[in-house]
Amino acid sequence: MIEKLYNTGDLSDAELKSLITSEDDGVSEKLALYADKVRNQHYGKKVFLRGLIEISSYCKNDCLYCGIRRGNKNAQRCRMSAEQILEAADIGYKLGFRTFVMQGGEDAYYTDDLMCDIIVEIKNRYPDCAVTLSLGERTYKSYKKLRDAGADRYLLRHESADCQLYKKLHPAEMTLDNRVKCLYNLRELGYQVGAGFMVGAPFQTVENIIADLRFLQELRPQMIGIGPFIPHHGTPFANEKGGTAELTLRLLGIIRLMFPKVLLPATTALATISENGRIKGLQTGCNVIMPNISPKDMRDKYELYNNKLSSGSEAAEGLENLKKEVESAGYFISDERGDAAV
Repeated sequence: MIEKLYNTGDLSDAELKSLITSEDDGVSEKLALYADKVRNQHYGKKVFLRGLIEISSYCKNDCLYCGIRRGNKNAQRCRMSAEQILEAADIGYKLGFRTFVMQGGEDAYYTDDLMCDIIVEIKNRYPDCAVTLSLGERTYKSYKKLRDAGADRYLLRHESADCQLYKKLHPAEMTLDNRVKCLYNLRELGYQVGAGFMVGAPFQTVENIIADLRFLQELRPQMIGIGPFIPHHGTPFANEKGGTAELTLRLLGIIRLMFPKVLLPATTALATISENGRIKGLQTGCNVIMPNISPKDMRDKYELYNNKLSSGSEAAEGLENLKKEVESAGYFISDERGDAAV
């Protein structure tokens, strides 16, 4: 089946289920080899860096899995000013970052006008850089303003393509239909679009995962972000079992073979639950890493899940160690913007 997936980029639902659920360790090893081969065909040994700026831990939403949900009364709240965001970008540029990712909860403080001013200033200072936003669901008009201001990419994980599971993970006012509408609006506006889902989320089945893969085939995003579900102590899912590195890695390999040219991050969540998780991700087709360049005193407050890594190789100050780590695995950090292959 792996050879078929490598040659055709697709499998039947039954074949995908068999591949996802196989308990043969050799399957994961073979999948990683083929995924690495495909990534090398399109990107070589390059690993692209994204400078992650976590601009706000305020959020109007009450998603059941998220540590910064509005219902978590014990969450530490913070938001970065425009000046702080630009300072983080200045530091990141000097360190060699050529993509900045502004990520935050759905915080009304960040109006279209404020975000547009920030985007324009970053692009004026650093015209060779890409600006990525990850600010949740906004209107078509809002997305257009941000795009016109110079935003290049937008990350919006769909979380689940199954309507019933989506309802179990989100408050009643949030709908899968609106999330999908947002993703297609972003694509229509010319953003490089990122979607994705949690691995091992509460109530998730293999059939749900296959539905996610089918949705991604329809959307054809330039970026796909998946990572293991990790419980947070301040949510209704605090005592739920987390997702595994093994399943996450297997799905990363499958995604690389299904979407050969996609930008695929080795996520902080994977590194959080698995020693050398980031390197294992690179060895299974990943080609993006997102070190944290937010101010140190704000990182712990942006706690999406328990024990989230925000220092060492996961952060700007650990960049040299990260480079050595990546090079020791046979890859290298690229100084490019890192756009998706076409």
